[in-house]
Amino acid sequence: MKRIALTGLALAAVVAAGVGGYWAGIRGLPVAGLREWLGVEATLAAAEPTGTGAAIYYQDPDGKPAYSATPRRTGDGRAFRAVRAGDDVSFEDRPPATAEAAGQAGPRRILYYRNPMGLPDTSPTPKKDSMGMDYIPVYEGEDDGGSVVRVSLGKLQRTGVRSELAVRRVVGRLVRVPGTVQLDERRVSVVATRSDAFINEVANVTTGDRVTKGQMLLRLYAPDIATAGAQLLTDLNSGGRDSALGGARQRLENLGLPPEAIAEIERTRKVPLSMTWRAPRDGVVLERNVVDGMKAAPGDVLFRLADISTIWVLADVPEFDLGAVRLGAPVTIRVRSLPGRTFEGRVSLIYPQVGEATRATRVRIEIANPDGALLPNMYAEVEIGTGAAAPVVAVSDDAVIDTGTRQVVILDRGEGRFEPREVKIGLRGEGFTEIRDGITEGDRVVVAANFLIDAESNLKAALRGLTPAEAQP
Repeated sequence: MKRIALTGLALAAVVAAGVGGYWAGIRGLPVAGLREWLGVEATLAAAEPTGTGAAIYYQDPDGKPAYSATPRRTGDGRAFRAVRAGDDVSFEDRPPATAEAAGQAGPRRILYYRNPMGLPDTSPTPKKDSMGMDYIPVYEGEDDGGSVVRVSLGKLQRTGVRSELAVRRVVGRLVRVPGTVQLDERRVSVVATRSDAFINEVANVTTGDRVTKGQMLLRLYAPDIATAGAQLLTDLNSGGRDSALGGARQRLENLGLPPEAIAEIERTRKVPLSMTWRAPRDGVVLERNVVDGMKAAPGDVLFRLADISTIWVLADVPEFDLGAVRLGAPVTIRVRSLPGRTFEGRVSLIYPQVGEATRATRVRIEIANPDGALLPNMYAEVEIGTGAAAPVVAVSDDAVIDTGTRQVVILDRGEGRFEPREVKIGLRGEGFTEIRDGITEGDRVVVAANFLIDAESNLKAALRGLTPAEAQP
C-alpha cells in the first residue's frame, strides 16, 4: 500500500507541474520558482521560447512535424519547445536569440508594435489586443519602408515558391468556332435571255454536272434577236456607214447575243434560226430550269452555275474573342465527312456587324478547293490562330495575379527578397501571358505560391497606407 501511495503522489506532482507550467505560460508569469520547487532540470529552461504572447502549442525541439497542445517530452526526455503567438503569425525571419549573436549585433531599436493578427493597427508602446495577445515589436531594419518582402529560405522550401525568367516567345491561342462551307459569291453565274425566246434544244446537262467555259447549254429562237440580226445584214449588204453598222451590232449586244455569234453573222452574212447559248465559266450546274420547247420570258433563270475551285467558309466568332482575330490570320479547317483531312486558309474578311441574337460576328475564310471535296453547306470545325508573329515578353499564366482592376507579378530579387510589380498584360495563349509594360526580358518572376507573398506585401502596404504617420515613432 505504501508503494502504491508513493506512486500516486509522484503522478499527481507531474500533472500539477504540467498544469502549472501551462497556466503560467498563458498568463506570462515567471516560472523559475516553480521549476525550482518542482525540481525540473535545466534543460527545460534552456528550451524557453523567445517569442511574445501566449504559448499556443508545443513543437518537437528538433523541428520535426510533431506537435502537442500541452507540454510534452520526447522519448529521450527532452521538453517540447513552446511556440508563442508572436512566433506563429510572424512572416519574417528572426535570427536565434543567442548570447553570441546579441553580443555581436548589439541591442536593436524597436520602431513600433504591430497588431499580432495583422490588422492595420500599430502602437508606439507595448500593448495587448482585445484577446489579450501582445503586440509584436517591429525592429529597425525589419521594415524597409519599400515594397520588398523578405522570406526565409526554409519558408520558401515549405511553401513551394518557384520562379522562372521572363523570356521572349510567340504568344497565341487557337479560337475554335463552328462554320459552314459556302459558295464564293463572285464565282456564281446565271444564264438568262433579255427577250422572249423559244427553246429549241437543251444540252445533255443536269443539276450537279460539271461544265467548262464555252460548252453549249441550249439553242433558242428569239424574234427580237432575229430582227436585229436581219438589220445588221441589211446594213452590211448595202454598204452602210460605220455608224449604222455599229448601231445594229449594239442592238444585238444589248439583247445578250455573245460576241462570237455576232462575228459569225458578219462572216456568213446569214442570220441563223437558232442561237447557241454557252457556259460563261467553268463550274457546277446548281440549277436547270429549262426544257425543250418551252418559252422563256426576259430575265428567266435558265441555268445557274458556280465555280467551286475556290470556296468560302463562314465562321461565327463570339464577341469576346473578336479582338484576337485579325485579317490574314492562319486558319485550319476540318469537316466531318473527311476525317483526318485538314484544309488551310486565311481570314479574308471580318464582317462589320455583330449578330443581335448570337452576339457573334461572321468571319470569312477563303480556301482552295481544286478537287471539289468541299461542298456548299458542309459543317466545318474552324481553328483560327491569334497573336502576332513576332515574339514578345511573356511569363507563365500562373505568374500573373489578377485582382480584376490590376495585374501584378512578384519579382524574385534573390536571397529571399521579393517585390510585387504591377504590369500591363496583352494576349494569353498556350499557358503564357504577354507582358506589355512593367517588366523586361530576363526578370525572374514567381510562378508558384506567389499569392502567399502577395498577401504579405498587401499587409505591409496596408500598415504603411492606413496607419497615421504619427502612430509610428
